[in-house]
Amino acid sequence: MSERDVVNETPGLPATMASLASDLADLGVETGAMILVHASLSSLGWVCGGAVAVIEALSSAVGPGGTIVMPAMSWELSDPTDWEHPPVPRDWWPIIRRSMPAFDPQTTPTRQMGAIAECFRSYPGVLRSDHPHESFAAMGPHAGRITAEHPLEDGFGNRSPLGRLYDLQANVLLLGVGHDRNSSLHLAEVRALGDTAPKLHTGAPVLIDGQRRWVEYSVQAVDESDFPQLGRAFADATGLVRSGRIAQAHSMLMPQPALVDFGAEWLKVHRS
Repeated sequence: MSERDVVNETPGLPATMASLASDLADLGVETGAMILVHASLSSLGWVCGGAVAVIEALSSAVGPGGTIVMPAMSWELSDPTDWEHPPVPRDWWPIIRRSMPAFDPQTTPTRQMGAIAECFRSYPGVLRSDHPHESFAAMGPHAGRITAEHPLEDGFGNRSPLGRLYDLQANVLLLGVGHDRNSSLHLAEVRALGDTAPKLHTGAPVLIDGQRRWVEYSVQAVDESDFPQLGRAFADATGLVRSGRIAQAHSMLMPQPALVDFGAEWLKVHRS
């Protein structure tokens, strides 16, 4: 498909940094806000400047006193015994564990996070937590606090960036994506299920004192299959979800602490 085809299939005017910032303000994103953003660039339609324009619009919307956070996960740095899409031959496993480059917050790319998050993780001034699988990237006054000391065993828990966002009264912005991409609901999972949740044993290459090491650890298994239902229940029960359009993307803004609290209670009832 040519660029002309893409433009012709996109009705109306193209999205720009200014129009995106205006749409964000209309949705309720305020100056000085702290927002955890999950986003799909393709959902916005044709954007003049692509992912960079979206990041600049977000920065304009929250201003210099605001903080922007995005997921920066890198699932490929995992134990090859768990790989399914596609799997690799068994005799490759020790080679992969021995030679896969260590996680580096500066250079390791995101995986399946979308073009905006991939662009954001290397943006000037962005910090990234040091979890090899479940890192988050942040820019703004609270970025250092949010990304510091991300324990291997607590990727989505109370000591993770999600837990710090909860303490800081952040908002969640779903920009053209649904609740199945809403990582804050994993914090609700951790709080709801605790020690009763199934565990996943995994491994990753990390840097320890400047040296590459393969480390193994256990984490709570996660399951987002019922998150869309949970998200609808939260919106219906609380009225705290603001919905609107950012360019062509259906988008939602909501307070993260209220979402996590509701989600934890909902999961206690609906998962057995």
